[in-house]
Amino acid sequence: MNIAGDFGLDLVEVSPTARPPVCKIMDFGRYKYEATKKRQEAKKKQSTFQVKEIKLRPKTDKHDLDTKIGHIKKFLNKKDKVKVTVMFRGREITLSSKGRELLSRIAEETEELSFVEQYPKFEGRTMVMLLSPK
Repeated sequence: MNIAGDFGLDLVEVSPTARPPVCKIMDFGRYKYEATKKRQEAKKKQSTFQVKEIKLRPKTDKHDLDTKIGHIKKFLNKKDKVKVTVMFRGREITLSSKGRELLSRIAEETEELSFVEQYPKFEGRTMVMLLSPK
């Protein structure tokens, strides 16, 4: 402690469980500052994504579907995942093959930007597919 005091630095215990305990002479304030800077820099480089949802119906028209596909491509370019949902109401549940065709068309049209993370499956009265950016 005397040596650290002579240099105007702090004596920091690095490993208290070791026998004998390991200590280091350093400027503790500067060490804490550099550690927070490293954490902030790592947080900046960390990539974040959201899950965007697009909802369709089995009788969605071609032009409307093209518009939805444009939105999906925009989301994928922003590195967001896209959850495509086909909702069935009433007797539309008999059109499950039509819903599967819609989802397969979307997967084909966006295959240069994405891959299918979760293939189409039923969840109650909805069919869901999850697309992830490449």
